[in-house]
Amino acid sequence: MTRTRRFDLIAFDWDGTLFDSTALIVRSIQNACRDIQVAVPDDQRAAYVIGLGLRDALEYAVPGLPPERYPELGARYRHHYLASQHELSLFTGTLQMLRALKERQHFLAVATGKNRRGLDDVLGLTELRGLFDGSRTADETFSKPHPRMLQELMAEFGVDPTRTLMIGDTTHDLQMAVNAGTPSVGVSFGAHDHESFVPLSPLFIAHSTRELHDWLLNHG
Repeated sequence: MTRTRRFDLIAFDWDGTLFDSTALIVRSIQNACRDIQVAVPDDQRAAYVIGLGLRDALEYAVPGLPPERYPELGARYRHHYLASQHELSLFTGTLQMLRALKERQHFLAVATGKNRRGLDDVLGLTELRGLFDGSRTADETFSKPHPRMLQELMAEFGVDPTRTLMIGDTTHDLQMAVNAGTPSVGVSFGAHDHESFVPLSPLFIAHSTRELHDWLLNHG
């Protein structure tokens, strides 16, 4: 007997959830600060901003910088990130998980703090073609935790909040789900301490991609 599917639309964060990029993002923020000779945030502060749009992220990571200097900081961040982006990869098991969900005929989407160009660069990889049905980025709608990304994706696919699941590695992701009225799942192997997820009531916290895969196939 075929089990009834619980969610029609599953939206994933990108960095730190599907893509093993947390350490590079932190290092790129810190190196950008060194380049323009401003205070360098520690690892925890730099990691906290992952998932936000770039301007929001930099304003949190480096508070008090004159507004006209944030574009300079952003340019140096992009320089460092792009210089090493080729070293990054999906977490082990991610492709198998996504393919299994596609076989179950879920709509799959990405909701990310990356910009559209950055996301399209990675989604253009041959191994990912055809796996995602839609995506939203921070430069084309509101940044997390505003619910607009999820609201637009739900409208695009005609899916109700109760039939939509948001998966992410930060409180920004899970708070966006709360704000959109959708259930969520947290992953502990990204940017934020999973204990900070508890007040946001995720259905599950996965400590590996394998755990996430198994939970989704059994409960999604």
